[in-house]
Amino acid sequence: MDHLTAYQKVLLARHPQRPYFLDYVAHLCPDFVEIHGDRKFGDDPAVIGGFGLLQNMPVCLIGHQKGRDTKQRQYRNFGMPKPEGYRKALRIMKIAEKFERPILTFIDTPGAYPGIDAEERGQAEAIAYNLREMSQIRVPIIATITGEGGSGGALAIGVGDRVNMLECSIYSVIAPESCSAILWKDQLHAADAAEALKLTPEDLKKYQLIDEIIPEPAGGAQNDHAGMAKCLASILERQMRELCGVKPDVLLACRYKKFRAMGAFGE
Repeated sequence: MDHLTAYQKVLLARHPQRPYFLDYVAHLCPDFVEIHGDRKFGDDPAVIGGFGLLQNMPVCLIGHQKGRDTKQRQYRNFGMPKPEGYRKALRIMKIAEKFERPILTFIDTPGAYPGIDAEERGQAEAIAYNLREMSQIRVPIIATITGEGGSGGALAIGVGDRVNMLECSIYSVIAPESCSAILWKDQLHAADAAEALKLTPEDLKKYQLIDEIIPEPAGGAQNDHAGMAKCLASILERQMRELCGVKPDVLLACRYKKFRAMGAFGE
C-alpha cells in the first residue's frame, strides 16, 4: 500500500470495520480472562486487559476498544481512556510482572479523553506514571499500533521492547485535523498536516521510532480479520521468543537505551 498518501492511511486507520482489540482476542486468545477495575475509582471500558494463551504461551493482553455502533461507541467512549483506564492497565501489567508473563499491548485510540472529569481525576499524571512504570517492568513488553496511535493516549501503553505498526496504522502527537485547525485555523489542510506530521509506519521506521511494519491483507485489515490476526500472531510469537530468554536487567537496560536514542536534536 505504498501508493497511499499519508491522509489516506489516516482514513484507513479509522475505518469502522477494522479489527479492534476484542476481535484480535477472539482469534488469538479464545480462553482470554478479563480483569476489571483500577482498585481506585472504577472500571474503564475503553481499555481492556487480561490473561490467556497465545500459541500455548501464557501472556497478558491489554488494548483499547472502540465500538461498532453508536451504543457501543458511547459505552467504550470511542476508545478514549480516562485515568482509571490507564491505572487498570498498569495494575494488570504489575500482575503480569509478578507471574512472569510477557505483555502484549494493542493500541488504537484517537487519544486520551480530554473531558473535565478525566482531568479532575488526574489524566496527565496517570499517563506520566504509566510511562515511568512501564520503563521498569521486568518482563518483555510488545506494543502494536493496530489503528490510530493518538498522542499520550497511545504512549501510555506504548513503552515496549518492540514497537510494531500495522501497514495502515498511524502514530502521531496530534490528529491531522487538529493540527490543521491550529496552524491554518480550519480543517481543510488535514492532508497537508498528515504529510508534515510523518505519522505513517514508513516514516516512523525511517526515524527508528518503531521496530517492525506488519503487512495487512489486500485492501486493509478490515477485509480479513482472521488473516490479519494470523499474520500478527506469527510476528508476536517470534518477538516473544526473542525477548523471553533475555535476563530482566539486560531487558531493562536495552529498553532504556532504545527510548533514550529516539529523536534528533541540536544544541
